[in-house]
Amino acid sequence: MRIDLSSAPGDPERPNEDWLSASVPAPGGGGVLVALDGVTPPGGDVGCAHGVPWFAARLGGRLTELSGSRRDMPLDGILAEAIRVTADAHRETCDLSHVRTPQATVVVVRWDAEYVEHLVLSDSVLLLRAPDGGVTAVLDDRLDRVPAEVLRSVADTDALRNSGAQGAFYTAAADPAVAARAVTGRTPRARVAALAALTDGASRWTDTFGAGDWAACMAVLREEGAGALIDRVRALERAAARAGDGRVRSKRHDDASAAYAEL
Repeated sequence: MRIDLSSAPGDPERPNEDWLSASVPAPGGGGVLVALDGVTPPGGDVGCAHGVPWFAARLGGRLTELSGSRRDMPLDGILAEAIRVTADAHRETCDLSHVRTPQATVVVVRWDAEYVEHLVLSDSVLLLRAPDGGVTAVLDDRLDRVPAEVLRSVADTDALRNSGAQGAFYTAAADPAVAARAVTGRTPRARVAALAALTDGASRWTDTFGAGDWAACMAVLREEGAGALIDRVRALERAAARAGDGRVRSKRHDDASAAYAEL
């Protein structure tokens, strides 16, 4: 088994709000991979004394531990429990009702000898490569379906996030019930040769810049490594900025993380 993790901050002067982990071996000859992308709040106000990196590390650590030790629990149940425990850790000191209370996108993958289970919440990406080389992208595309004019308004975006309203999108924050909104599934292990998790700072190579499709992205991870994919993204971002390309106007560089595992 080969596992490769890489993460880079969007700005070296600011903390990296992404979080990655891998745990092997797990009972039954399996493993666990977790990728979180902490949500950067506009203006920095999250109603929390600890901040987004603290939240991502707490939530990610709990997800990793529970996914490995509680094979009897489904991944949405594990996410709900991890959110509850993390919320309890700062419920007495922070305003968890704040619309921008620390939150994160989530990818969790767990495998054993029989199955590969997955959970995706919000705009991080999971890739599954079959033995014949075909690549399937597992996406939660609800944020992509929000109209651009809504996303340009902080107030309108806040009103949709985790709201339960028509057209809402979801992140892991303080309410365990959001776990039921995640995209989940399982695939026979014999049909998965490798998998990858990308935060949106790394998935830009495909979904923002169109430098290659998901199969090509997986090939870069396999042949060059997770760090090389992030380096490629940074090169594209710099070129786009020089050209005045509007695709990176809102955030020239984002925190970028990639995890690749060959099973």
